[in-house]
Amino acid sequence: MYTAHPDRYADMPYRRTGRSGLKLPAISLGLWHNFGPADRTVETQRAILRRAFDLGVTHFDLANNYGPPPGAAESAFGEALKSDLAAYRDELIISTKAGYLMWPGPYGEWGSRKYLLSSLDQSLTRMGLDYVDIFYSHRPDPETPLEETMGALHSAVQQGKALYVGISNYSAEQTREAARILGELGTPLLIHQPRYSMLDRRPEDEGLLDALDELQVGSIVFSPLEQGVLTGRYLDGIPEDSRAASDSPFLNSDALTEDLVAQLRELNDIAKSRGQTLAQLALAWVLRGGRVTSALVGASSPQQIEDSVGTIANLDFDAEELARIDAVIKK
Repeated sequence: MYTAHPDRYADMPYRRTGRSGLKLPAISLGLWHNFGPADRTVETQRAILRRAFDLGVTHFDLANNYGPPPGAAESAFGEALKSDLAAYRDELIISTKAGYLMWPGPYGEWGSRKYLLSSLDQSLTRMGLDYVDIFYSHRPDPETPLEETMGALHSAVQQGKALYVGISNYSAEQTREAARILGELGTPLLIHQPRYSMLDRRPEDEGLLDALDELQVGSIVFSPLEQGVLTGRYLDGIPEDSRAASDSPFLNSDALTEDLVAQLRELNDIAKSRGQTLAQLALAWVLRGGRVTSALVGASSPQQIEDSVGTIANLDFDAEELARIDAVIKK
């Protein structure tokens, strides 16, 4: 029987999410393509969750379509929760999302009230939960009024099926409007989940981070390691067992150009000078200055989550280090 480590809260920093009372760990675990598939053993998945919690990772992020197949990650997490973590439910932040294709027909994706609330009920059933801590609209729907989508999130809170609500993949303008609508309904927008990394700075360039600062809304960033590019895996070529060597739609070998690999090697040198791995450098960079609440990482082994959590030992940068990183990226 699993018993959580007694010192699990000793080292992990917890950051307040916007102006809410909720704090999130600096490193959160995303259960995207490492949970649910048949080639990942149940014991490995459970071991990852246990190790994460022992290290102070209290936030587990899911979505209805995570797997594969869709729904598999939530089902696998539900089994692990029942086996190992049920006694610690009140110490956990569990989030899920709805927005991408989940089932056939006109009600199986996007942002209608019909889809969002039906999906949330299904997610709760798969995970064996009465409520989630955060429920997200996973993407904006160009054909559904934002009032309807935000109204569905508000209803989830009113029904006791979610404690907080968030949005993901929304632009700065859409985020401001979503926050306005939710504020008028009485359910504040807690958090935004954008893609953000040293190599993908759109949240900075397009004003999203500025909007979140103005609105006092938290942020949790996905793909801070750029699908594994910002790790040490590709410094000396493409390993046969890597994502880039597979038929993954998220990363392929064509993306790993000679120029990019040269940049990665230079970034790795900077990481070494800080006593970090390249992955730790990349995570520390998105967390620098406290502007981002939490960084989402995936893990295929307990050792990977240990490496990610090791980032917290050095989250500070001086001006020279930041300038060196920018010079490498802008080449």
